[in-house]
Amino acid sequence: MIVILAEKPSVARQIATVIGANKIKDGFIEGNGYCVTWAIGHLVSLAMPDDYGFQSFKKEALPILPRSYLLLPRRIKKDKKFASDPGVLKQLKVIDSLFKSCTQIIVATDAGREGELIFRYIYQYLNCQKSFKRLWISSLTDTAIGQGMKNLREGSEFDGLFRAGHSRSRADWLVGINASQALTVALNDSVYSLGRVQTPTLGLICKRHMEHSSFKKKLYYQIDLLHTKDDVEFKSTSTEKWSDIKSAEQALKLLDKQEQATIEKVETKMIKEEPPLLFDLTSLQKRANEIFGFSAEETLNIAQSLYEKKFITYPRTSSKYIPKDLWTEVPNLLKVLSDSSKYRNYLLKLKLTRLKNTIVNDVRVTDHHGLLTTDRLPSALQVKEESIYHLIAQRVIESVSESCFKKQTEIELTISNLEFTFKSSSIIELGWREVRAELSNFDQEIIMDLPELKESDTITISKSKTVEKSTKPKPLYTESTLLSAMENSSRELDDKSLQNVLKDIGIGTAATRASIIETLLKRGYIVRKQKSLCPTEKGLKVYEIVKDKLISDVLLTAKWESAFKDIEDGRVDMEIFHRMIEDYTTEITSELLSIKSSDESNDLSCPKCKRNTLQIRDKVVKCLNSECNWLVFRNVCEVTLQIRDINNLIENGRTELLQGLQSKTGKKFDAYIVLKEDFTTQFEF
Repeated sequence: MIVILAEKPSVARQIATVIGANKIKDGFIEGNGYCVTWAIGHLVSLAMPDDYGFQSFKKEALPILPRSYLLLPRRIKKDKKFASDPGVLKQLKVIDSLFKSCTQIIVATDAGREGELIFRYIYQYLNCQKSFKRLWISSLTDTAIGQGMKNLREGSEFDGLFRAGHSRSRADWLVGINASQALTVALNDSVYSLGRVQTPTLGLICKRHMEHSSFKKKLYYQIDLLHTKDDVEFKSTSTEKWSDIKSAEQALKLLDKQEQATIEKVETKMIKEEPPLLFDLTSLQKRANEIFGFSAEETLNIAQSLYEKKFITYPRTSSKYIPKDLWTEVPNLLKVLSDSSKYRNYLLKLKLTRLKNTIVNDVRVTDHHGLLTTDRLPSALQVKEESIYHLIAQRVIESVSESCFKKQTEIELTISNLEFTFKSSSIIELGWREVRAELSNFDQEIIMDLPELKESDTITISKSKTVEKSTKPKPLYTESTLLSAMENSSRELDDKSLQNVLKDIGIGTAATRASIIETLLKRGYIVRKQKSLCPTEKGLKVYEIVKDKLISDVLLTAKWESAFKDIEDGRVDMEIFHRMIEDYTTEITSELLSIKSSDESNDLSCPKCKRNTLQIRDKVVKCLNSECNWLVFRNVCEVTLQIRDINNLIENGRTELLQGLQSKTGKKFDAYIVLKEDFTTQFEF
């Protein structure tokens, strides 16, 4: 009997259908000599400090550096304590029984670092010694599964992938556990969460927010001229920028009597725009956020659903290319798309024998190739699934279409010794942009096509005016731009000389960046404001405390991602890297424990007992004098009291007007909070 272990029940069912297993049992599907069972994500993970006998949140116990790492079944929180998940224990018992009785094990967890880790942790926890083979596929179509089963790979081929996953898991454990506990112990006013990737990511968001908030815009002025030639209106702008309106208006007076301008220079160049490459996960998430406002996690979940329904290839990919041997399949995929009325008209124009093959690059294909559609055309998709499928299908068609050619013209003209310029673009051959023009209702490029102009020509000035403009700060991060910053973290370095050396090094991976953003949201460190990601008061506090500490070093975190790849490829020894992480953990723990609490309460006396013993926590403001125990909750009717509100309440007896308070019935209202004579609080309307 052969056992196949999939990552999810839904995938197990698809594999079972292909191999002819159809008897549904408790925790597996049996038939045709196979038993197909499943994990439910990470059934087994690294044990927590208490399991090793370490006392959590004790200064003397830090840093926590286990000599070896225990694996334990996943836990759930019950009655404020963690206990093993009964469902997990039950499924592990099923897998254990099947492993013991089988003649062969086939690993069919997701074909990537985390999928490999899920299987190997189960395998090690169950102390299984049997050899195993690997089903390595990029699509869940019947054809892909069938071919994969005929071409099973030796499990040992993926030892490097497991070593990389295990190294990542241990590094995140060491840094996350120790840094979080060290900061919590040092500040002693709340529970804090720090992490190898989440803290540098928080730093990116906070730094951009502070730059944006402190930016002082500078006004400047330019002159715009409106021209008409051959019944076409267009605008030119002065190259000079004046810092004050008077100087600009004086320059404008010189032009008042001018009716024509002379063209001094015409520069025309042809621009070739190659078709875009296929989506990898990050570029798909960015595009979906820009167009539809989907979060990175939402896009990943939708793409995973499309994958499990067999409509797209494996979504957790970091490559935008396909291998050479897959190129022959592309015309077939396009023929499948042509069965849809949405794509048929354009695909009829596309010469399938003359497809552009810029997406073919064996060297640039990582564990998985770029996102492709499959030989199954979807029907009855949900609205959001349809949106993501359409993005992927459109990109597949664009990627094999012809190049786009544009003519770009830049004009310079002078009037009264003042220089003006304008640019125009015209498309000579649409190429791949014809796909976007026909298939997109969004994102259309505006092209301005000017009349024929040449040097020494004169053009009419129909109107002139001064225009006030201002310098602008870098915009706040959206999920799209944050994903770019994480993917290209070297661009965020102030040292320009390091940027080229470290280009293409990112923090996190395509598969994990969405979960990092969600973690920061869950921790209360950031919030979504429309499309922007903004830090909360707590997030800014953590950033200010750790911004100059090693835990926030974007560069170091990015280098580690490269190290995991080197471990996978056998260029770096896993244990040497682990000792380096332990040294780093010891250093950051010592650094964080040495932090002195800024203790925002030092300037605040308790209004009741009149001592400097107020402590401001995330949820309460509390007097530490046990005989007094004065307390105010910070969350009042869905509004969080800020530090200035606490100050006003204690020093002035009332807050400023709080807006957007919400009653139990959901009704919004505005009110003051006032301190009564008995030191309790009440609303004042």
